[in-house]
Amino acid sequence: MAAHVEIDGLTKRFANVTALAGVDLTVEAGHLLAVLGPSGCGKTTLLRIVAGFERADAGRVSLAGREVDGACVVPPHRRGVAVVPQEGALFPHLRVGENVGFGLPRGRESARRVEEVLELVGLVGLEKRYPHELSGGQQQRVAVARALAPRPTLVLLDEPFAALDAALRADLRADVRAALAEDHATALLVTHDQEEALSIADEVAVMRDGRVRQCAAPELVYWQPVDPWVASFVGEATVFRARVRDGIATTVVGNVPVLDPARGTDSSAGPDRSVLVRPEQVILGDHGTQAAVSEVTYYGHDATVVARLLDGTPIIVRVQTGHRLPVVGQQVQLRIEGAGHVLADDPDATPRPSGLTGSRG
Repeated sequence: MAAHVEIDGLTKRFANVTALAGVDLTVEAGHLLAVLGPSGCGKTTLLRIVAGFERADAGRVSLAGREVDGACVVPPHRRGVAVVPQEGALFPHLRVGENVGFGLPRGRESARRVEEVLELVGLVGLEKRYPHELSGGQQQRVAVARALAPRPTLVLLDEPFAALDAALRADLRADVRAALAEDHATALLVTHDQEEALSIADEVAVMRDGRVRQCAAPELVYWQPVDPWVASFVGEATVFRARVRDGIATTVVGNVPVLDPARGTDSSAGPDRSVLVRPEQVILGDHGTQAAVSEVTYYGHDATVVARLLDGTPIIVRVQTGHRLPVVGQQVQLRIEGAGHVLADDPDATPRPSGLTGSRG
């Protein structure tokens, strides 16, 4: 499938700060790419340049085969790009149907399109309401419908669920993803929420310090991150420094098979590599390496347990809550199931001892 959005070597500086340092990305037609990263990584600057609100210092942006920033610059209103902001930014004096149809030519065809996109976002029957008569989630649905109405070349979603409560966010993002897919829309989502990016995107681009560290399918970003920083940012992880030989990592919890995807075979890259293990791979049972529980965090459907080995090494364990949870101070035994993942050393950080990284996402 041909690329619908092409971003090549995009660079942007503000005074002495480099916001983007040579970003390369592509989005296929009909796909949703999530740009994920912490505050200050450059993701919002990237979105603003694609929208035309900022001009790149170097590089090129093409939409549907047409260059819009580079040797020539196309103004925002001629790019065919629709933006859904964090808060819907609806016109308070216009009804829902009027907000959605704003900018469309008057006529029967436009009226049908308004009905169509309202159905896509689940707001049929609310055409006559004003924005203040809607919930926050409904207002965001109107904003998505308004973005889809003119059939844009690209839909840009700027953390559109950030202002909503957790339960509403989960439902809304699933419905928005379904609406985008139903309308065959190409979209770029900017977010700092790992769960959001992993759950709705076709691909996830993880950014740090103005650069894309990894761009891949969500399951690859989670299970096969390129380096310790990506591993820690996308979910929770235990990273061991381990001697790796003939596909086996010798760790403080015993031998763990590893797979190095860069080679496509079991890794035999040598000693002192970083090896990733996710919490769901660690099993508490009646045999294995002895450890003491130092922390238990309950989430309802599951819990995370931090257990420390005799040498003090901490390991995160994800435990389903259908049975009794261990308590702080309890002695347990643990083992690792499945393969670990050998990480490339982070070029921006010195190696650290074995330990925990990341936060729940």
